[in-house]
Amino acid sequence: MNKTTRTKKRAKVVKVKDFDSMTVSQVMEKEVQYVRLRTKGDMIASLMIEGFGAVPVVENGRRLTGIVSEHDLLAAIDDRHRLGAVTAKDVMTANPYSVKPETTLGTLVHVLRASDLVRVPVVDAKDKLVGIIARRDVLRTYLATGGKREQ
Repeated sequence: MNKTTRTKKRAKVVKVKDFDSMTVSQVMEKEVQYVRLRTKGDMIASLMIEGFGAVPVVENGRRLTGIVSEHDLLAAIDDRHRLGAVTAKDVMTANPYSVKPETTLGTLVHVLRASDLVRVPVVDAKDKLVGIIARRDVLRTYLATGGKREQ
């Protein structure tokens, strides 16, 4: 009788004291769709239809320069612009609010609550885009941690 030994792969477990002390880097989406300054509005709208409600704008080695939201594109349409005729540079919010990977979720919750932001780009020390985090990511993590908060 041939005995087969099975090995179980262990999932990476992040030990967390509580939700508030978790960092953005533990939760953020690392595969970020982004556009360049010259990307046309209709192409950006196509990306958003796939489920991204805000798209970062980058230049020079993924350095964050802006963000285009659904609101920005709707404003362009309302102003009678054809999306195929406008670029990210024309409609983006320049120098958008961003966070660093080491930002705690407790801090991010305060920022999201005090603003109308839905998605926030995550940048490294050189403003290079390394991820994006959305309100739903924060809520999903809160539920996954059982709502354990620091005292």
